[in-house]
Amino acid sequence: MAESKTILIAEDSSVILNLTKKILELQNYKILTAKNGGEVIKQVEGNKIDAILMDLNIPVKNGMDCTKEIRASKDPEIANIPIIAVTGNANNYSMEDFKAVGINDYLPKPLDFDMLVETVKKYTVK
Repeated sequence: MAESKTILIAEDSSVILNLTKKILELQNYKILTAKNGGEVIKQVEGNKIDAILMDLNIPVKNGMDCTKEIRASKDPEIANIPIIAVTGNANNYSMEDFKAVGINDYLPKPLDFDMLVETVKKYTVK
């Protein structure tokens, strides 16, 4: 069987975090979590991550700042991790804003779980 891919879920809402985690675990993904921007950076530096679901409104460092920091990494494996923004405030941003910081895609909240699985697969199937 193919090695399972690791997804980092950056989300400060326990409800959304747990639901997202369960959905992706059912798809055989290995899940790491971060409840704030500081934890996101620690997880990225300490683990091989295949994609990140990044809530834009997390504490400590928001999702946009975390993305900029990840993209600035000297390690190409880290700098090139696909990042999928997850936000309830997509209207505050344009796809150009996302692209400018290096976000690959975005999912609006409330999450459509079929779209979530499809989007994660798009970035993790090699």
